[in-house]
Amino acid sequence: MNSSTQRWVIRGTIAAACVGALWFWPLFHIVPLEQAKQESLAAEAESFDPAVFVEKFWFEQLILSETRAVDAQKLIAAIQEDHAKARKTHGRSVGLSSAYYYFISGTGRVARVERNAVALVIRQDADDAEVLLETGPVFGNAVRDGTGLLDVNDYANSQDFNRISSEINRRIEAQVLPTLREDAEVGVTVRFVGCVQVTDETTDLSPLRVVPFIVEAQ
Repeated sequence: MNSSTQRWVIRGTIAAACVGALWFWPLFHIVPLEQAKQESLAAEAESFDPAVFVEKFWFEQLILSETRAVDAQKLIAAIQEDHAKARKTHGRSVGLSSAYYYFISGTGRVARVERNAVALVIRQDADDAEVLLETGPVFGNAVRDGTGLLDVNDYANSQDFNRISSEINRRIEAQVLPTLREDAEVGVTVRFVGCVQVTDETTDLSPLRVVPFIVEAQ
């Protein structure tokens, strides 16, 4: 075999080896679109940190959303006049759930301090407490869903969305409610911003049970 032939044999061998390598270890894979989407969502879920997310959300969106809340006096009057109309005007529903939410702010006088709530009189002519500020523990999705700032479709999966709610509740319990419990005394005026979850209209509308994320004793 002459040198020229040898070179062609070597080149052919190398080429065959390269083709074989690419067959077993291709430079890229073609996968179905749905599979690629699922793999992308899985990667996002693995990297998602609810504590980091809520830290940013809290200061950049939640606290700044106060101006979007309906005034407590206005909401209470609307509910008393026509609760179905009040729900349509001021309420917010999420998905297919029968529960709905109010995003509310106001100022009230402490009428009494209960085991898990602070009862406020909002209107001067009210006979009894019209708002109960919950003092923990916090359950449910009132703040996550009540503000309208977060949409489940923006997240990789429902588990991440639920973790956001749990982290918001944890932060409220750790950073907001201790101040409320410490400062709430009968006769003290309290400013609040928070959300109401209405599951049963016979019990949840009077008084309104508010999960607060801003409280200030005045």
